[in-house]
This record gives sequence, structure tokens and C-alpha cells, in this order.
Amino acid sequence: MARLVLKFGGTSVANVERIRNVARHVAREVRAGHQVAVVVSAMSGVTNQLVAYVQDAAKSGTAMSGLYDQMEYDAVVASGEQVTSGLLAIVLQSMGLPARSFQGWQIPLETDEAHGAARIMKIDGDKLIEVMAKGEVAVVAGFQGIGPSGRVATLGRGGSDTSAVAIAAAVKADRCDIYTDVDGVYTTDPRIVPKARRLEKVAFEEMLEMASLGAKVLQVRSVELAMVQKVRTFVRSSFEDPDAVGVDAHGNPPGTLICDEDEIVETQVVTGIAYSKDEAQISLRRVADRPGIAAAVFGPLAEANINVDMIVQNTSADGSVTDITFTVPETEVARARAVLEAAEAEIGKVVIDASTDVVKVSVIGIGMRSHAGVASQAFKALAAKGINIRAITTSEIKISVLIDAAYTELAVRTLHTAYGLDKA
Repeated sequence: MARLVLKFGGTSVANVERIRNVARHVAREVRAGHQVAVVVSAMSGVTNQLVAYVQDAAKSGTAMSGLYDQMEYDAVVASGEQVTSGLLAIVLQSMGLPARSFQGWQIPLETDEAHGAARIMKIDGDKLIEVMAKGEVAVVAGFQGIGPSGRVATLGRGGSDTSAVAIAAAVKADRCDIYTDVDGVYTTDPRIVPKARRLEKVAFEEMLEMASLGAKVLQVRSVELAMVQKVRTFVRSSFEDPDAVGVDAHGNPPGTLICDEDEIVETQVVTGIAYSKDEAQISLRRVADRPGIAAAVFGPLAEANINVDMIVQNTSADGSVTDITFTVPETEVARARAVLEAAEAEIGKVVIDASTDVVKVSVIGIGMRSHAGVASQAFKALAAKGINIRAITTSEIKISVLIDAAYTELAVRTLHTAYGLDKA
């Protein structure tokens, strides 16, 4: 018998019929003798509708400012998960399975006061352990907890993944199964590369890079938490026949296991290719090349909480001026430009160019730590296809290049083939 936490996303609980399908997955695990807790998201589209209601309500006053109280925002948007958890508990009860729904504050899942993007501070798993030990299914509303002031607080979009991993850690679960609309983590986006393969195992570090670099399978914070708490996490599909899904010889379900590197006996040099279209390039032209200029540029951006990724600096032949190029999230371009213009006294008079027609393509793999020549292989492969690289950044297990957005699919396919990921 194992203790399991199962998480189902918005598409998996999009309507009552799909909630019945989710209940069949839960019933399968209960029949196998496992203790089960379930974490659910709001029905697909519901959170967006609730956010729209909040925005519309905020515009009904005389000021028409569109600004709203974050505590009340959380009170509204958290209701989507409350509905889903209650409906799933009712369906499970109708199937003869004892079940009870719980909101974040009832566990309690304690957060900080950052309403709308709260971070989990503490979870007491005793109540859920007691419920599961009695043979009941605990159905938990994801995405929410309770802040220091006693108000409901939400964890940010995709926060149900983080709820599930945190609850799995709190109840010392043997597994945390994340059910979604795909059947695992692939070597790259199958919509771009039909030969992309589902991976049996991915190390926490690799998944963290994939999630932060464009792979939408798991929320970044949930992977960070799983890595810190050593929560073995499976990514699997809720659309498989619940009655036909079994386990392999090692007791693992179908899908992709996100686990500690020690569990992966043989590692490939490269595990996957990720890409992110939400990038923008900013270039400062003819900046005075003097000590402290980098601090003058990037200090104000850091103070404004604008994340800077790739940085390239080119100095003129006489060393008097330099061009500084870097990337920021596409949504931050206007704010970054305003911050830099406000810092003109420290930076000096410069030309600021911005481009959003770029994409970041990344090569990821823990095997890169012990192999030389991985980067040059990527550069040669892209050059052979006439793809120009604007910027490069690397880490122990990642190489990222910034290229023109028009070459996204060609670059992903080229690198996927170059590292032998096409092979079955």
C-alpha cells in the first residue's frame, strides 16, 4: 500500500463528464489499496472568467482605474477550485467511495501575504493523513492557502502543481502524480518534431531548466519544491483509459518520472530541446566603456525586479565605447526601456534598441557535465542551416542561444537531430 497525491489540471476537470473520468482514475488507486489525496484545479477557462469579472468590477467606479484589492481578487479567483473539489467529492461519493473536499485554509496550507502570487510557508499534513488513514479520499482545492491575516491567498497561475507537490511532501507521499493533457515529458515539442520521444525519467535539475525555458508541462515553482523535498513526481495523461492503466515491473505508472539524478542509471548527453518565444532583446548602443557601467545599467533593472537573462558586450577597437545587449521577458520591454531612460544620468546618453522577434532555444542534459564539445556541436549544426546566433548563455547542464524567431522550428528540429534524439 502506498500513499499517493494525484493532481488534475483544468482540462482534466473541464466539465462534469471529465470529472467522472478523473473519479475513475482515483477509484483505480483506491481499489489497489492505496491511501489517496487529490488536488484539483478550476475547470478549464473558469479562472480566466473570474479574473475578467474582477477586472470588470474594478472599472465600475467613477475613477474607472481598473485597479483592485488583491485580497478580494484572491477571494474571487479561489472559488473556481472550491467548485471543482466539491463536485469531485460528490462524484466519488456517488461511486460508493468515501470522500471529502478541503479548501486550502482547512488543511491549513499557510502562505505569506503576497496575494495573487503567494508562496507556501508551512503545511500541516496531519489532518489529511488522518483522513486518508480512515480510507477516505481527501479532495483538496489547489492554487490556494491562507495568509497571515486569515484571508485566502492564491499561489499564482499554475499554482495547483505547487499545491500538489507541497501536500505530497507534507503527508510524506510515496508518489505525486501530475495528470495533464499530455502523457509525459518529451524530448521536445511533438508539434514541431513528430519524432520527439517521451522520456521515462528526467532529473529534477533538467525538468527545472525545461520548465523555466518554455516547456509548459509543470510550473517552475512546483519543480523547485519537488527537488528540495525529494518528491518523486510522475507526469501522466488523464485521458488514458483509467481501467487500462497499470504499472511496470518497478511499480511505476506510465508517463515520465521526475526524480533525483541518482535514480537515473544511464544518462544521455542531451535530454531535450526547449524553446521560449516570450523573449525580447534590448541593445544599448555606444555606451561609455568605463568601470561601473554594467552596474549602472543592470542595477536599476534589478531594483525594478526585471529579470535579465543573456548578456553580450562588444567593445569598440579603441576601447572608448561599448554595445551592451541583453534579454528580458517580452512583457517587460516597455518597463525596461523606461527604467533605462530614467537612469540616463548614470549611464549617459545612449541609443536604446528593442526587438521582440527573437526566440531562445536551449539544449538541456545532465550528461553535459561530463562531456566536452556539446556546445560546438550545436553551433556547427545551426551554422550549417544558416541560422545566426545573436547571444549565448550556458550553465553546467544547459546551452541557450538567441536566434531570429523565424528560425524557431528549423533550429529545434536541427538540434533534436544533431544530438541523436530522433532515434527510438
